[in-house]
Amino acid sequence: MLKQVYHIPKLPPASVIENVTMLREVSRAHRYLAELKGRAGTIPNQGILIDTLSLQEAKASSEIENIVTTQDELFQASAFPEQGMSPAAKEVSLYRDALKCGFDRLHERKGLLTNNDLIAMFHILKGTDENFRSTPGTALKNESSGEIVYVPPQSYDEVVRHMNALERFINEPGDELDPLIRMAIIHHQFESIHPFSDGNGRIGRILNVLYLTQQGLLEIPILYLSRYITKNKSDYYRLLQAVREKGVWDEWIVYMVRAVGDTAIQTIDLITQVRFLMSDYKEKLRNYYSKIYSQDLLNNLFKHPYTRIEFVQNELGVTRQTAARYLDQLANGGLLVKHSAGRANYYINAPLVNLLTKGEGRT
Repeated sequence: MLKQVYHIPKLPPASVIENVTMLREVSRAHRYLAELKGRAGTIPNQGILIDTLSLQEAKASSEIENIVTTQDELFQASAFPEQGMSPAAKEVSLYRDALKCGFDRLHERKGLLTNNDLIAMFHILKGTDENFRSTPGTALKNESSGEIVYVPPQSYDEVVRHMNALERFINEPGDELDPLIRMAIIHHQFESIHPFSDGNGRIGRILNVLYLTQQGLLEIPILYLSRYITKNKSDYYRLLQAVREKGVWDEWIVYMVRAVGDTAIQTIDLITQVRFLMSDYKEKLRNYYSKIYSQDLLNNLFKHPYTRIEFVQNELGVTRQTAARYLDQLANGGLLVKHSAGRANYYINAPLVNLLTKGEGRT
């Protein structure tokens, strides 16, 4: 029987006390979150941001788990879901679907974020009907050495008990802690409970943005920490473990809150550039393609970095022939780049793809 060396604490942990360093990072993060929330509202159709940015998050979050694919493969998979894709691309696509499922359920439940929602996301992510772990023997190992670094709760009853307590902490705040500090605690608690047989890191990162949305710090889930964590992966795992071994919460919380602030800055820059690009396309469509211009067409070109005749046909309610004519006109004018995939054509919004794949923002 594996021996547990870390006892999951009651929430909030008694040793978590707000200090000057923490609050400085909290103030900074709140400032940029408020700016991000306002900037996102300047995009005519915010669904564009969810569709485009969630794919970037899916890719970055999956890379933390060593699931690596290319942007081109992901965009092609979105354009041609009926075609086969690599196992890595499929995993990334399922992550995006799980994230959307979580956001939809949060909206439907009027702000409640429950264990059933996490289980529903897990079902999508892993293509399974399993629930919380029920088989003992789970241990987390160092990727390089294979050494066991952490043993989470082993029994099903214990996992359920801790997850029920976490659910109450998420939905029934009974303390004065700032929501960003609570987010850091929630993430650590979830990863330490390790409730699922697989995919805990990815579900835990989805939980971060859903919690920020639940708390009203974001209108829609567009702030994703995975790129920050990928760049600072060793610190992420070191600080996770430091809480378990030494009870050092301060550094962990500062790390997570700083991740929110830094990522908000980058996302503000990306959204600003997307908005400018949309404005530029709108002006060109109105000036040079006034006969085919519509807001729905503009939205299509930014919702689908790789678009197809079928997408335009369905979203604009036009015939296939008309949709093909629209896209060919835009490709001939340089607004899109036309490619072939077998017998089908697809059209790339190259400036948007460049923004999304560069997408680092200011530091």
